[in-house]
Amino acid sequence: QVQLVESGGGLVQPGGSLRLSCQASGITLDYYGIGWFRQAPGKERKFVAGINWNGDTTLYADDVKGRFAISRDNAKNTAFLQMNSLKPEDTAVYYCAALLSTVVVRGADDYDYWGQGTQVTVSS
Repeated sequence: QVQLVESGGGLVQPGGSLRLSCQASGITLDYYGIGWFRQAPGKERKFVAGINWNGDTTLYADDVKGRFAISRDNAKNTAFLQMNSLKPEDTAVYYCAALLSTVVVRGADDYDYWGQGTQVTVSS
């Protein structure tokens, strides 16, 4: 059974930081691209960041570029999203997803497995 489990969400003040983790089981992440997506209430799920299978290619949405950093540790079967300089508009449920491919893509429909999400709330 494949599982992706996100953790690290929570309540943080504007300007603060959080580090999200995505722990995989039932698959070997070495063969997968990883994407982070987010969904705010009443809005569509949007691409945030992605990383290819070996970490040498990363993609970011324009509104998080320079503030967020995606990484992975294949030995631990885990991916991460470091979020700095958080803004209230970053408030959303954050999801990690895995794509059986050597590449990384922005389209949610291309991903094979999804986690259950972790809530991130940025508020004073």
